[in-house]
Amino acid sequence: MPNVEVDSFEGLTVNYAQMIQAQVLLRGLRALSDFEVELQMAHTNNTLSKEIETVFLATSNEYSFLSSSQVKEIARFGGCVDHLVPQHVAIELYRCHAKNHLK
Repeated sequence: MPNVEVDSFEGLTVNYAQMIQAQVLLRGLRALSDFEVELQMAHTNNTLSKEIETVFLATSNEYSFLSSSQVKEIARFGGCVDHLVPQHVAIELYRCHAKNHLK
C-alpha cells in the first residue's frame, strides 16, 4: 500500500508519534479485556501529548479469538496456521519451528 509505512522504535509511543508528526494512534481491539488496557494507555498517552488522538478499531468476529501467542503455540506443535496468518508469516513460523525442532 503506497500510503502505509512500517517502522520500529524504542521508547514512548507518543514521543515517536511526535517525532514523525503523527496525529493519530490506531489501535486494534479483539476483546473487552483489550479495551480496558488500551483505554488506560490512551488516557496515559493523552496526558503526555494532548495533540495525539487514539482511535480504536474492533476486529471482525472471524479473528476475535486469535492472538499471536496462540498462533505461535499451534506452529510450535506442528499445527496448521495457514488459515490464521498471511502466507509469508506462516512460512516463517514453519521455518522457525523446523529449525528449533532440529536442535
